[in-house]
Amino acid sequence: MTAAPVTEHAVISRLRGSGVEVDASERRTSEYAYDASNYRVRPLAVVFPRTVDDVVATVRACADTRTPVVSRGGGTSMAGNAVGSGVVVDFSRHMNRILEIDPGAGTVAVEPGVVLATLTREVEAATGQRLTFAPDPSSKNRATVGGAIGNDACGNHSVRYGRTSDHTVEIDVVTADGARLTATATGLRATDPDDRASVLRASELSGELRALAREHLAAFRLELGRIPRQVSGYHLQNLLPEKGFDMARALVGSEGTCALIVGARMRLVPKPTSALLVCLGYDTVVDAARDVTTILEFSPAAVEGTDKAIVETMRWRRGPDSVTGLPDGNAWLFVDLDGDTREAVAGQADELLTRLGGNGRLVEGIAVADPEGRANLWRVREDGAGLSSRLATGGESWPGWEDSAVAPENLAAYLAELRTLMGEYDLDGVMYGHFGAGCMHIRITFDLRTERGREVYREFTRDAARLVVRHGGSLSGEHGDGRARSALLPLMYSPEVLEAFAAFRRAWDPEGLMNPGSIVDPAPIDAHLALEGVPDRQWRTSFDLQPVGAAETARESGRDAQPDPWVHAVQGCIGVGRCRADSGGVMCPSFRATRDEKDSTRGRARVLQDMVRGAATVAEGWRSHDAREALDLCLSCKACATDCPAGVDMATYKSEFFDHYYARRLRPRSHYSLGWLPRWLGIAGRIAPLVNAVLATPLGGFAARLGGLTPHRALPRFARAGQWRREVDDAARPVPRTGVLAPAGAHDADAPGGLDVVLFVDTFTRGFRPEVAGAAARVLAGAGDALECSADVCCGLTWISTGQLGTAKKLLTRAAAALDDGSERPIVVVEPSCAAALRKDLPELVPTEQARRVARRVTSFAAYVASWAGERHVAPPAAPVPRRAVVQTHCHEYSVFGPATQRRALAVAGVAEVSEANGCCGVAGNFGFEAEHYDVSMLVAETSLAPALRAAAPDTAVLTDGFSCAMQVGHVDPGARGLHIAQILDPGPAATGPQPSGTA
Repeated sequence: MTAAPVTEHAVISRLRGSGVEVDASERRTSEYAYDASNYRVRPLAVVFPRTVDDVVATVRACADTRTPVVSRGGGTSMAGNAVGSGVVVDFSRHMNRILEIDPGAGTVAVEPGVVLATLTREVEAATGQRLTFAPDPSSKNRATVGGAIGNDACGNHSVRYGRTSDHTVEIDVVTADGARLTATATGLRATDPDDRASVLRASELSGELRALAREHLAAFRLELGRIPRQVSGYHLQNLLPEKGFDMARALVGSEGTCALIVGARMRLVPKPTSALLVCLGYDTVVDAARDVTTILEFSPAAVEGTDKAIVETMRWRRGPDSVTGLPDGNAWLFVDLDGDTREAVAGQADELLTRLGGNGRLVEGIAVADPEGRANLWRVREDGAGLSSRLATGGESWPGWEDSAVAPENLAAYLAELRTLMGEYDLDGVMYGHFGAGCMHIRITFDLRTERGREVYREFTRDAARLVVRHGGSLSGEHGDGRARSALLPLMYSPEVLEAFAAFRRAWDPEGLMNPGSIVDPAPIDAHLALEGVPDRQWRTSFDLQPVGAAETARESGRDAQPDPWVHAVQGCIGVGRCRADSGGVMCPSFRATRDEKDSTRGRARVLQDMVRGAATVAEGWRSHDAREALDLCLSCKACATDCPAGVDMATYKSEFFDHYYARRLRPRSHYSLGWLPRWLGIAGRIAPLVNAVLATPLGGFAARLGGLTPHRALPRFARAGQWRREVDDAARPVPRTGVLAPAGAHDADAPGGLDVVLFVDTFTRGFRPEVAGAAARVLAGAGDALECSADVCCGLTWISTGQLGTAKKLLTRAAAALDDGSERPIVVVEPSCAAALRKDLPELVPTEQARRVARRVTSFAAYVASWAGERHVAPPAAPVPRRAVVQTHCHEYSVFGPATQRRALAVAGVAEVSEANGCCGVAGNFGFEAEHYDVSMLVAETSLAPALRAAAPDTAVLTDGFSCAMQVGHVDPGARGLHIAQILDPGPAATGPQPSGTA
């Protein structure tokens, strides 16, 4: 039954009165109105419980006020089962502890908010890599145990390890009436035997459910648990006598509709000692599916698949080097083999390849034993959901029919008919998933923005449901039914089983307050779609946000135009939540510091999506205080543009929003002091000794506060005007050069082995690190490059990061004109942030052919050095190359020029041992210098940089190509000195030689 409307203030006041952490602000409810599905339902409030008592208080307050309750972990549900209109209970923020690891019993006790990857990592560390937690969905680095139990999640290795229900020993829950119960393999009991009310509730509920099982013995045996991935509906076969009345497994997959999970004991499994990936290429996914039964004969741990659309999109978004090592084909299977020894596993792989070759469908197959190579290829599969949402072709794809499952032996026939059905509806799809378990994650090119498109969505989904049922399959294989498929359950189950589902839910939750709309009494599948009802308005922007292929897509769809580019951009977030991961990549530094959804890329995007949806006018939207608050702690690191599988570029969105928000409005003082820094540097450089002397006195602290800067950081020393020119003028081509290979490529006639390049000496280098300019010039000259130095234009970076885009566009227009010399000479930029601005922001803010020509030529210094590997003679460095180095990953360089740029440059330099602080340093241009952001900037440093510095040996060099990174290193560890890669490679001044040309 559906819960009745409630008075908002009643439940919120009750929650606050009980001491529960609750947030009912419009901004917060926007963040939690979405998950990773097609749906949007704004909740009344969000609760962040710290203890089970908080959960009990929440449930009782909701029961007394007839308010729905929705439990939530990582918010990565693709079926809409983590959104709802009542109170959302987010367990991930505080109830995320691992309570006990018991290696002897092979179990682990956890709270529901523990992230799966964290659990796996801690278990393996605690057991000396002997045991692990098996369920590993692609969202494992942000999905939680509670969510995995709620959906009965599986993962890449489900062929070997099955579903979460196969690893569930006991579940502690709080029922809708506040009882605390524990579901076990043999029944229900009160969690606390002295809690008489809960003892009584356990007894009554057990009686009802045993009677339910007795009444439907035949139906449960015939219709439930037929295939490995039959997740749709409730798992009531576990109530059968032959299953031992396993209440724990019966509750798994109930999607929060029966009770709130507050704890669990989970089973651990042995970790294989040796593993190897076999990657198989096929012409089509159907051909790949036909070979699955052969592969399963080899007892693989995983059989995963993907098609070429994901690979093409990954290469388009992250560069051609982002996917390497794939065999030939248009569809691929990833097969994990494991065993006791490497030799045995390798032999198994050889035998598998021979068998598959004999089947006649395999295009090419390779075995990958290297752990890094395996991880890189698995990443293609794991990022599938996000990568497939915005394709290289410019199209979009959506979930809705993304989780169907059949028996593995029926997969090929099902996929062949499904592709035919999609063609009949003029739909295309991106196919990936758990081929070995018969579960397919197919994102389809639905048009959910128009009524006609939604009609197609409804009709196709019903036909697809009938199709999978004909093949003996399940509507859902691990994502659950939620809002996406619950209304289709009558196509899969008999009326008797459907009534049993309803009775099961009523027994637990008579008032229907627990996650209403899922499994029982659902709304239509097209109710509450997030893309419906967004006003069609024009949001004028400075950045060119027109999506790739927009015009072609509009013509093909018959619509006059695609969504407004700003609307389309902010709707790019589909909720996969990669920005909530605490490891891997750089995104999102503010969330890693605060652990607050507000400070994740996803949280910000959701607020922006509600801004374009709910603002009365465009002008009102640009003045949104909620959006301003959500963007406040964005460091503009640009990492999300690369790390986010959907390509969300929050740094750009923040810059655009700030430009409008502060139009004709007084800005923060730091926007004038730091945002206009290049102007101040021009003045300060003329009187640098005086300025430095003043800043060293108490007046320096006063000046910092006057400019909105934190007094806790030392301000950098200003260089004299022209000092950079004197440094560069010392550069000459050193006579001795050494290298491993002859030079390659086109070379300047006067510089054998080199190129004709432009060295762009940026404002930060000129104003604060002129010695780096000299080192850079000497390195390039030492490699035989003919240099021209350019330093008379600005990339506008500080104006971009503070959202002063009118000035930024003027500066970039001048830069494009000055640098467009008709040549294809590389423009090598010393400061990575400035290189990124010229490469990425220039063509987006100045969308001219001239700007695009210049942008294509721009490279960071490290990226240019990295391109020398094995091809260039270089002058030996004047100082010994350090044996080991810590790399502070530069966020902008990481995003624009590739994640491994600095590591590859160090390899060219000959540094043997490299450890990376993979995360933002915390300063990020102006952010860490602003008084209101200092504390967060230091928390960000503690996520990666500070631990790396503490762990480094005394003789370890610290690579900080970015000026901000160097400042943070000096602040965190005054004994450490950040070096630019040019300083490590610097051959030192030469006595003679031709000088670089150029103007100051």
